[in-house]
Amino acid sequence: MGKFQLMQVSYPEPHLQRTQDILKVHPELKKLFGNYPMSAVYILGLVLLQVSLTVLLSDSSGWLIFAASYTIGAVANHALFVMIHECTHNLVFKGTRANSFLQIFANLPIIFPSAMSFRVYHMKHHLYQGELDRDADLPRPFEVAWVGNSSIRKTIWYLLYFVSQLVRIPFLKGIQFFNRWIFLNFMVEVGFLSSVIYFLGWGSFAYLALSSVFSIGLHPLGARWIQEHYVLYEKQETYSYYGPLNRIAFNVGYHNEHHDLMQVAWPNLPKVRAVASEFYNHLHFHTAWTALLIRFIRDPNLGLFSRVTRPSSANRAHLSMTLSD
Repeated sequence: MGKFQLMQVSYPEPHLQRTQDILKVHPELKKLFGNYPMSAVYILGLVLLQVSLTVLLSDSSGWLIFAASYTIGAVANHALFVMIHECTHNLVFKGTRANSFLQIFANLPIIFPSAMSFRVYHMKHHLYQGELDRDADLPRPFEVAWVGNSSIRKTIWYLLYFVSQLVRIPFLKGIQFFNRWIFLNFMVEVGFLSSVIYFLGWGSFAYLALSSVFSIGLHPLGARWIQEHYVLYEKQETYSYYGPLNRIAFNVGYHNEHHDLMQVAWPNLPKVRAVASEFYNHLHFHTAWTALLIRFIRDPNLGLFSRVTRPSSANRAHLSMTLSD
């Protein structure tokens, strides 16, 4: 298993330069910058949907809870993860405070109190893409070595993807692991889940738990974790997805476009590609998350080792970059 190692490069990540090039050629894209308050309505609807289903499924059989969580709950919770991402970039409301409260609310049906910690880690991902000690999106070397190219271990890793997110935290540097917002997120989530268990029972909690695990794990929607930065083609470390599931995932598949212009809210990401098509037409992209998930599990040449890492000095130009207003 020792032969499986993360890819190492010395060149900077590609997005900062492409951002500058795009805006130089298409300054009109700055008109797309800004928040999209309508996202708050979608968040409210998704939370109410999940809460309603916890009530309806409180006395249901295990197989029905499992089926509902995989087909409905995972889709809803994945969409809420995307909306938490929008809040992280302050793309719903104008101020950080309002977006932070909203993403804590969006976190309710997701059993992991992760919205506010995600705000910290995700900004570091943009700032230090590919730096092992700062980018929480990168698998740790011990993950890479253990999973290797085994289909069975890939499946286990994918099913328990949330575990990998937790075990990476102690290895990160320069990150504030705890603040009052993270504490508030934790307390609100504990209070909500305690109420679900007390008033509705463990069946309702199981529905939310399975919905949360499937939404980021062994599910077609969970394949976007592979789509975004796993290298399938040489010297391309970020990929977009242009398939039909973007309709239920708030265009989260437009990942190159998002990294290039982070100030653009989800409804306008397709417009970025349309206007600046000459910057994207030559890039490889995905059209099927399900096919990608199957390929990742079965292909011995694709694994956790298919990620780019770079030395910490490679991204220093990013330090002057403004991630959000």
